[in-house]
Amino acid sequence: MARRKGVVMHKGLVMGDGRILHNTPLRGEHLSTEREFRAGRRLIVQRSSAVDGPPTAPHDHGRAYHLFRNNCEHTVHRAATGRAHSPQLKAWVAGVGLAAVALLVTRHPAIAVAGFAAGRRLVGGLKDR
Repeated sequence: MARRKGVVMHKGLVMGDGRILHNTPLRGEHLSTEREFRAGRRLIVQRSSAVDGPPTAPHDHGRAYHLFRNNCEHTVHRAATGRAHSPQLKAWVAGVGLAAVALLVTRHPAIAVAGFAAGRRLVGGLKDR
């Protein structure tokens, strides 16, 4: 499950009892109701082939939030697959990296924007393979 949060998607995992496991900067990993998770925004249901139905085993939630080591995607992937990773973070880092290189080389902002978009697409395409 996800909802838009600025320019990124905030991810959560629906547990067997209907509550949603997610991770926020103020509360860290925690369970909340759909209404709390929604925060007045439209929900997007994303099915994962890595999970056969909702997780029912208790999750050892409670880890503190960290943008680079334990964000909402890390939490969802760890609970669903046992492996924490964040495809959105990788895409943003690649995009910013290519934008910085493009700006340094060309000193042209439009080329930097194109570099950012190319970096995000490159990482997005690689994760599907």
